Amino acid sequence: MEADEGAWRLEVFRRAYALSLVLHRASLSWPKVEQYGGVADQLRRSSKSICALLAEGVGRQRASRGEFRRYLVMALGSADEARLWCRYAEDLGYATPDQAAEWRDSLREVARMLQGLIARQQSGVVSDP
Repeated sequence: MEADEGAWRLEVFRRAYALSLVLHRASLSWPKVEQYGGVADQLRRSSKSICALLAEGVGRQRASRGEFRRYLVMALGSADEARLWCRYAEDLGYATPDQAAEWRDSLREVARMLQGLIARQQSGVVSDP
């Protein structure tokens, strides 16, 4: 996909995508018990879900701005979920406090960007991401 196509045009998508790669790579070294259904798996899924929901929302926007907004809200929920899994990773000793805080801060920034996009979309300012 070209960099100017679909969700890639959104800065929030590009940031969320880059962060999901960081989280994925970091979680691969966590205990095996966490890899399938555990904290590592849940963190990978929720961080990737932000990107997937944005991509799907952009695609559905062609038919309905309301659908786009719905997917933005779900992506926001996934960002919040990923922040929770970062907290678990820290509390279980899989990530250092500094590392987990950096991830949570990055996810908070993605969430802030999503909230701004939702607000602009609701006001009619954003018709084509």
